[in-house]
Amino acid sequence: MAQADTGDFEMLRRRADIELRQQRWAAAAATCHRLLALRPTFADGWFNLGYALRHSGAYVPALQAYAQALRYGVADEATVHVNRAVILADHLRDDAAAEAALDLALTVDPRHPGALLNRGNLHEERGHRDAAIARYRQVLAHHDDQTGAAGEALARLTHLVPPSHVDDPLLARLWAAARSGTSRPDGLRATLWLSLGRALDTLDATDAAFESFASGKQAAHRGHGQYDPAVADRQAEAMIAAYPTPAPPRPGVHAPEPLFICGMFRSGSTLLEQVLGAHPDVAAVGELDLLPRLAAQALAPFPARAASLDPARCGALAAQYHAALCARLPDGGAGCRLATDKRPDNYRLIGLIKQLFPAARIVHTVRDPRDVALSIFMQHLNPRAFPYAATLAGIGHQIGVHQRLVAHWRSLYPDDIVSFDYDAFVVNPEATLRPLLAHLGLAWSPACLQFHTRATTVKTASYWQVRRPLYTDASGRWRRYRAHLAPLEAALRAAGVDLHG
Repeated sequence: MAQADTGDFEMLRRRADIELRQQRWAAAAATCHRLLALRPTFADGWFNLGYALRHSGAYVPALQAYAQALRYGVADEATVHVNRAVILADHLRDDAAAEAALDLALTVDPRHPGALLNRGNLHEERGHRDAAIARYRQVLAHHDDQTGAAGEALARLTHLVPPSHVDDPLLARLWAAARSGTSRPDGLRATLWLSLGRALDTLDATDAAFESFASGKQAAHRGHGQYDPAVADRQAEAMIAAYPTPAPPRPGVHAPEPLFICGMFRSGSTLLEQVLGAHPDVAAVGELDLLPRLAAQALAPFPARAASLDPARCGALAAQYHAALCARLPDGGAGCRLATDKRPDNYRLIGLIKQLFPAARIVHTVRDPRDVALSIFMQHLNPRAFPYAATLAGIGHQIGVHQRLVAHWRSLYPDDIVSFDYDAFVVNPEATLRPLLAHLGLAWSPACLQFHTRATTVKTASYWQVRRPLYTDASGRWRRYRAHLAPLEAALRAAGVDLHG
């Protein structure tokens, strides 16, 4: 390499490192391409390119970049296999290939914490409880609790082997890990505190559980911007203004037809998708990032560009979305009539959905807003994407924003948006489900009520709940915490949300 090229190479390598740290994924990928043009055998450059492409949503090119990193002798081969497994499992829905990649990682390094942890996660998502427990125990056997993987494994193991009493040794270990120092990353500390809270909740230790949830939320959102209700209100109004009238009809038939399930997080969308996925005419695809990524990239700035979309562009974007949906289905969706896209916060994008798919049907999941809010408060949602989840007051305000948006979409599409009431379903499942299936043009299928027996992969926080027969434990749980919910109830009432009980 010439001296000038060497200088360019070092400059580009430093630039790529900065862009990756700043999470400027598209810029980092472009810089890595320039870097590799100068030195095509630079294994770390291929690794960084794969990392940037993965976060940009270019999953197949990311796998190809990681393959090049392996080809040119990347130092940390096991981590490359783990990163490939994450793409295959979480984004391309190829669990068999993900398992193979993790097995390769463990062949290279049998104690690799990320490989063991992700193998356990994949076992959980596929409903293999004992195998997941074994993997998490391997992590804890080989790695100190102060490491990230061990902390995550401890949190998951406590969930799978819930404490039977407050003096349970595993609970004590989790409590000690959550309290230990501030040297841990905030995200891991949040995971530990929230896991501790959920364990205490199972013991009905509500005061201690709530304190743990609050500590977890503080850790999760430390260093991130605070939720601004005024900004959320303006964003909702901009969305409403961008879609003042129904989308015009447009010819076009997509098979299978996409079925959109949306609502507030923790309102029953995973349960509903599993129920519908048990129907012989429905394929459950899972929680997809296709629409949000399309809005953020191809349609930026969104929703300002919505009005400028002509029928040809709408058709092209619909075809792009549908191809990506079918790529996640066995045999491309042959043999099924409906394919679900269960992304809860797609309720924001119903205007876009109807613009791309004028005949689309949307199922909106609903649940007592206090149970929704409490469940969100118990979960570790991404603080960048969901700043409102930091506090009960923020969650209450966001529920009000959500209801305002959905009311607007219903005013435009009264016949195409149907509600699914979680609380009603767990009490009287068949009477709740039959009208929904009829609305979707589906015949009654008893298999829908045996959803928990299916061998499926579930990639949300509800993956163990939906493997149980229907239960009513979570319906009305807010009453046990009512002494702590004054900020939530005040925010809900201020947002005009009806409260009963």
